[in-house]
Amino acid sequence: MTELAAVKAALKTQAVETPSWAYGNSGTRFKVFAQAGVPRTPQEKLDDAAKVHEFTGVAPTVALHIPWDRVDDYAALAKHAEDRGVRLGAINSNTFQDYDYKLGSICHPDAAVRRKAVDHLLECVDIMDATGSTDLKLWFADGTNYPGQDDIRSRQDRLAEGLAEVCERLGDGQRMLLEYKFFEPAFYTTDVPDWGTAYAHCLKLGPKAQVVVDTGHHAPGTNIEFIVATLLREGKLGGFDFNSRFYADDDLMVGAADPFQLFRIMYEVVRGGGFSSEVAFMLDQCHNIEAKIPAIIRSVMNVQEATAKALLVDGEALAAAQRAGDVLEANAVLMDAYNTDVRPLLREVREEMGLDPEPLAAYRRCGWAERIVAERVGGQQAGWGA
Repeated sequence: MTELAAVKAALKTQAVETPSWAYGNSGTRFKVFAQAGVPRTPQEKLDDAAKVHEFTGVAPTVALHIPWDRVDDYAALAKHAEDRGVRLGAINSNTFQDYDYKLGSICHPDAAVRRKAVDHLLECVDIMDATGSTDLKLWFADGTNYPGQDDIRSRQDRLAEGLAEVCERLGDGQRMLLEYKFFEPAFYTTDVPDWGTAYAHCLKLGPKAQVVVDTGHHAPGTNIEFIVATLLREGKLGGFDFNSRFYADDDLMVGAADPFQLFRIMYEVVRGGGFSSEVAFMLDQCHNIEAKIPAIIRSVMNVQEATAKALLVDGEALAAAQRAGDVLEANAVLMDAYNTDVRPLLREVREEMGLDPEPLAAYRRCGWAERIVAERVGGQQAGWGA
């Protein structure tokens, strides 16, 4: 197989999971800007996700958020997805919206609140059993705002205890993905603030626990690709939440602010074997002012472009320059790949997959946007938090 053929083959196997909540209404802390045609039910979210997969060919799974996507029959929901050519992916828990969680959830000083939070996580594992999902996604808003508000070490003990109970409940082929975030909504301490804290807990929990890297959850200037390389080296990188940020957890379209960073991350994924492993690539974005489905299609394409460039890095030339200590040449090898226009290559890949070479244009022509505006009248639109 030629080098170009190998790159094409790898791109055809890529899978980017889309999040159900990205298809609903979202906004800032000040205003939610509702759009016509937004899904009203989890089933309609899956219908929209199926359109993204139809035109990109690489978005076969949809992450659910509980309770936002709670239904009476999860097996039927899985069948609905299958009938539309997609599958249900990660189950995301929610321990940050109930009033009881004002002082935390799994780390709360009150044992009754901790019990409520853990029971919710166990419910999410039950849903995994019903849907065939393999990944339980955990993000905790737990933390404190003031020195002395709670005992930092005790909160870590509570976190470890709760995670251990949930990890013990996981079945064969299931895993726990622990996400971190350096601040917000707590501003003095966050209980899982960085990759090191998440890694330490996952290391103790064993092979079923792995770390999730959200590309928006880092302090300015953080070298995310170093984190990715380290977690891959340790076998503890479970997945990504792809988005883009200018200031903090902006949840903008992936690659929007710094496409070069996305390329650098994907190079480390390719370099570390993560592209062909069980690392989950998921979008986690809020489309506040742009149309939902086109924004998600564009995001998937951005990931594809960064991946294609990463696959085009001349590994032998780069290694030779590194061994020789040729700083400029080593950097030039990476920059040559990054500066390559991979759009013609990706158009070829899509044509070989039986897809339209221009996914966004194809979606706009298909009439789905007009159809959902006409049909989705009445009922309660889905949104972030609903």
